[in-house]
Amino acid sequence: QVQLVESGGGLVQPGGSLRLSCAASGSIFSINGLGWYRRPPGKQRELVAVISSGGRTNYADSVKGRFTISRDNAKNTVYLQMNSLEPEDTAVYYCYAEITTTGRDLLRYWGQGTQVTVSS
Repeated sequence: QVQLVESGGGLVQPGGSLRLSCAASGSIFSINGLGWYRRPPGKQRELVAVISSGGRTNYADSVKGRFTISRDNAKNTVYLQMNSLEPEDTAVYYCYAEITTTGRDLLRYWGQGTQVTVSS
């Protein structure tokens, strides 16, 4: 069993910042890629940012220069630092982790989602 638990969402004014966290626990042998998706209201899910096991990152054009993804391998945690937030960033944010379990299965696990609302 593997669990991903997200935290850090909330309501913020335009131009503000939030930091999302996603901690993995359970039968983990190793964690490979990590990332964040979001689903804006009434829209399809979109990829926000990814980080490889080696630390290489990639971002959606809409968040480049404003969002930063990072990982703490000792804590099995991925972060999303969001600065200069805009109303268009309002969405439910989901983390994922590509995990090799202790049983040597390679699976993608998902967090429960956390609401980010950018509004004045």
